[in-house]
Amino acid sequence: MLMIRTGLRAAIPAVVLGALLVGCSAATTTDGPGSDVPYVDPSRAASAEAAAEVSLMPTPSPTPTLVIQEDPDAPELVRDAFAGLQATYQDGCAPGDSNCAYFLGRVDDELNRLDKAMKADKKGPGHFKEPVAWIGTLRTTLAGDDSTPNLEKHRKQLIGTRDRINTWMQDHPEDYR
Repeated sequence: MLMIRTGLRAAIPAVVLGALLVGCSAATTTDGPGSDVPYVDPSRAASAEAAAEVSLMPTPSPTPTLVIQEDPDAPELVRDAFAGLQATYQDGCAPGDSNCAYFLGRVDDELNRLDKAMKADKKGPGHFKEPVAWIGTLRTTLAGDDSTPNLEKHRKQLIGTRDRINTWMQDHPEDYR
């Protein structure tokens, strides 16, 4: 009796699998795969796909997403100058590294660009009171000396001014978007 049960247990999955295979092969031997699906002319299917793609495409915005300054002599926009300052976060250096002269000079230049843009902005320098004051304090400390040794000497204040302005600007997204 035990032998018959073991034989039945082995036979049942084989019978089920065989029935499934027969069912599949019977379906594919009639008029091809998917004989229950109606025939669609390929040229009509292609035109329907093209129409569907066109309707799924987003409509272009009436306002451009890229604003280009029309007058090349106009003062730089605050958002553009701020983007330059933010780009300095991709660079860096340890004191004494060979690229520190470039990095610190770049941070200094970007702060100068931002200062100039903020003072020329239509909102007026009063809107940017804190950042302009921080850059002014840094200018006083540097005393007009933008040499690498002087920038190295005041590195902490230079980087600190950049970071304070970045934090201030993050709280004023309307000024850089």
